[in-house]
Amino acid sequence: MLLLRSLVFQVLFYLSTFVLMILGSPVFLLPRRLGWPLVPFWARVELFLLKWIVGMKVEYRGLENIPQGGYIVAAKHQSAWETFALLPLFPSPTYVLKRELRYIPIFGWYTAKFRQIPVDRGKRSAALAAMTERAREAVAENRQILIFPEGTRRGAGEEPRYKYGVAHLYRSLGAPVLPVALNSGIFWPRRGWCLYPGTVVVEFLPPIAPGLDIETFHARLVEEVETATDRLIDEAAAAAPASPVVRRALQRRADRELQSA
Repeated sequence: MLLLRSLVFQVLFYLSTFVLMILGSPVFLLPRRLGWPLVPFWARVELFLLKWIVGMKVEYRGLENIPQGGYIVAAKHQSAWETFALLPLFPSPTYVLKRELRYIPIFGWYTAKFRQIPVDRGKRSAALAAMTERAREAVAENRQILIFPEGTRRGAGEEPRYKYGVAHLYRSLGAPVLPVALNSGIFWPRRGWCLYPGTVVVEFLPPIAPGLDIETFHARLVEEVETATDRLIDEAAAAAPASPVVRRALQRRADRELQSA
């Protein structure tokens, strides 16, 4: 039954996304700010489907920590969930995403229309410079830059691998960074078809003000996000100790701590 519900959601996720992209195509004729409401509406549709088909709910904590204006959002990345579920919480977000997504028919057109920031991972220094310039323009327009500091999904409990791209942006832009912890990987694992019922918890931590050196900022970001994420995983484990994803997450973390001891 769990697999069936998961497959039904997956089918409806892609179907609803395609339908909304087609029906929403007139936004290409509108200014960006007038067409943007289509995107958070799409995210809310998918969250609704997750809740009523899979039983996956969401709880947002620390909303009072979200600042005004332009800033950087540095979020933990455990699953596909946060690639859309965070969108409705910000007035004018732009994701830092891999350039290849621009080549997906229709979807890529939307990323260009709403000026998301593509990154060519094969061109390291040039990509960093281009990303920084686009991000500087976005912050000047009071937009929010959403970035996953690890660059790709890391399963719940896996060893964190934060890259320095977000630290470079922090230093170059002089903008605050909003750290975000979550436990989405417990309910939407990085691998496999099964999605699990429960409550994804997202916690917005106090912003890190500009002015720190890169190493200090990087260490603080990792420490704060990982500490909060471990706590959220423990909460999920207390609520569903028999979950196979929970057990795997706790085992990964135990193995990691043993290796570092």
